[in-house]
Amino acid sequence: MHRLPLAAVLVAALVGCGSGGDDGQDAPVGAGAGAGEAGVTTADAAAARPPDRFSATRAMATVRLQLAAGQRPAGSAALRRLAPRLRDRLPRGRFEAIPGHPGLRNVVGRIPGSRPAIVVGAHYDTEALPKGFVGANDSAAGTAALIEVSRALRKVRRPAGAPEIRFVLFDGEEEPRPTDDFYRDALRGSKAYAAAHADEVGAMVLLDYVANEGLQLPREGTSDPGLWARLRAAARRVGKQAFFPDATGQAVLDDHTPFLRAGVPSIDLIDFTYEHADTLQDTYDKLDPRAMDAVGETVVELVRTIRTLG
Repeated sequence: MHRLPLAAVLVAALVGCGSGGDDGQDAPVGAGAGAGEAGVTTADAAAARPPDRFSATRAMATVRLQLAAGQRPAGSAALRRLAPRLRDRLPRGRFEAIPGHPGLRNVVGRIPGSRPAIVVGAHYDTEALPKGFVGANDSAAGTAALIEVSRALRKVRRPAGAPEIRFVLFDGEEEPRPTDDFYRDALRGSKAYAAAHADEVGAMVLLDYVANEGLQLPREGTSDPGLWARLRAAARRVGKQAFFPDATGQAVLDDHTPFLRAGVPSIDLIDFTYEHADTLQDTYDKLDPRAMDAVGETVVELVRTIRTLG
């Protein structure tokens, strides 16, 4: 991912400024403010136990699986050996080639439903940094969270006619060499997927830096305000609101950007203040299972309660 200049942040703030407030569940994405949670009293909310659908323990084990493979740049032998093990953890998992980039492939899973679909994405390649870089938060954590979210969503009840859910692990997110045009040279898997499928997608949720100690996830500067409001409402319902402050952070070029450019409401969960990003110190000991759990439970709740898209 790549930081956007301030001018882009200001443009992003103007685009979609009427996208709705911090509303409740079971309302169409892109349809403005919802009705909230009428009929639920304060006593009821206090008595309700937070759901426990997402296993941070399993997710952290999937992080360790990836780190054991070592450095995993796009197209590398290590990533190609790892990819089938990730594919087999997704529902109806399969590979999808990335045109123009031989050897690169997205890993795609699916839970059936109506169209348009909602995409939950992460990238599974690492930076091509000096030997020893393993990318615990970038990208093993997002990949592990996505896999465990897919497992949880296979087990929960969803509204009749709920959208299809697609899980996409993007290859080639990182630039293969130093570049002065990150969008052109990086984001290879997400650009290919959006080009092929954006007309089938109604919303996109990206998981990137999501498990570091001290995790704080303000709205990334280009993320769709309406969909982000629904995410924060989901976080409140599962008792994880402290991880999602009511603030707007840095705008970032990331795997959600091709979807935004195609007109798909998209959000990026990324703690861009993570101090060990792109360093050899991005290791397992920098992660916090509580952060992983907060993101996982919130995303499961968000996706579980989306009834319609559009």
